[in-house]
Amino acid sequence: MSSTSIINKRLENFLLTRDKTKDLNCITQDLSDSAKNIANSFSDAQRSSPLFGKLFSVKDNINIKGYSTTCASDILKNHKSIYSATVISRIEKSGGIIVAKTNLDEFGMGSSNEYSIYGACKNPINNEYVPGGSSGGSATSVASNLVDISLGSDTGGSVRQPASFCGIYGLKPTYGRISRYGLTAFASSFDQIGILSKELKDLTTTFECIAGYDKFDNTTSKKSVEKFNYSSSDTKKYVVGIPAEYMSDSIHLDVKNKMNKIIKFLKQNNFKIKNISLPLTKKCIGTYYILTTAEASSNLSRYDGVLYGNRVDSDEIVEMYKKTRTKNFGDEVKRRIILGTFILSSGYYDSYYNQALKVRRLIRNDFTNAFKEVDVLLTPTSPSPAFKIGEKNKNPVNMYLSDIFTVPMSLAGVPAMNVPIGASSEDLPIGLQLAANHFNENKIFSLARFIKDNF
Repeated sequence: MSSTSIINKRLENFLLTRDKTKDLNCITQDLSDSAKNIANSFSDAQRSSPLFGKLFSVKDNINIKGYSTTCASDILKNHKSIYSATVISRIEKSGGIIVAKTNLDEFGMGSSNEYSIYGACKNPINNEYVPGGSSGGSATSVASNLVDISLGSDTGGSVRQPASFCGIYGLKPTYGRISRYGLTAFASSFDQIGILSKELKDLTTTFECIAGYDKFDNTTSKKSVEKFNYSSSDTKKYVVGIPAEYMSDSIHLDVKNKMNKIIKFLKQNNFKIKNISLPLTKKCIGTYYILTTAEASSNLSRYDGVLYGNRVDSDEIVEMYKKTRTKNFGDEVKRRIILGTFILSSGYYDSYYNQALKVRRLIRNDFTNAFKEVDVLLTPTSPSPAFKIGEKNKNPVNMYLSDIFTVPMSLAGVPAMNVPIGASSEDLPIGLQLAANHFNENKIFSLARFIKDNF
């Protein structure tokens, strides 16, 4: 079959699956028409590239030139991107075909994909449940076989948690490993573009194609990206750390049982298991929300109806700002902006923001010390399987606790990935989280591969 026929066949399958999965509400924009034109004009180098023919979806907070980047918010619903993110050009250079943009919690602020102008996205395993957030649309598009691979963004767990809820792989790389150029900022010192896929090989190949230094993002590292080469015998030499704070009685019984089975499996395969402590784990959620809401308050101040955003006209400029932001931001975004503005206000900055920065440094030190003793950390990704749509959206604190096991890695800037390991007694997916030291993604990939092949 010719390469053109392969492209056309893949796009036909996408359209068929799209029609069957409309009720999941995971797509915000269908890009398949333009994708066909772009893909059919691929060079010979692109057609022989490792991602050739792979279908991608992209979270709707990542820029694609000429298309809307709405962030699932009324304030940006008419905004069109004037440039493409670096990850987009790297995917296309590697032969990938971008066919859709996906639903999300507004501006990436949420853990369920219910805070969206497009409405709630649904979990493809059970439509009564959330797919997780904020990259719920990306996870659903992969889990429902709409696409092979999706890009999301992970600030405190927004790739890993939905990957866990939908039973797929989901990677948050080391901070600075993948360019953020073209990603709409939520909390700039946390945000990372992540990768979701059913197949581990698709994820690792995508990582190799899009990771690396970018002159347009001065937070990217110039450290070279090492090709992933798997060795079962080398992987079995890893010391696997189990943080005591992540195995508390508060986690769902099915999650705990799966974790215990995985630990037993690794021991049977002669892995050295080491019990360790990350003593500041309980401080992570509070620290995270102080810092990220402060950064969100600053980053989202640009959406005022003057420079960016849909304007609500008024004779008074202050009144125009007020009406524009009141009408066009959703409740969760407003909640975080208000909290962040309070944290940064005179008299509270030193008490909250500066103190949280100090705790963040100590949390990072906890991880640095842990990785002197172990190669990979193994934890639950989420304290429970997916919850029902509407179950937590009236209790924001309870919703925030959904990210209790993913936030620490974001604070430390270390890579972490969800690995699917089975289902609960209600047939809802359960995932474990693997984390490694900075720029050691290949150690995570190796242990994930060992588990995939043998568990």
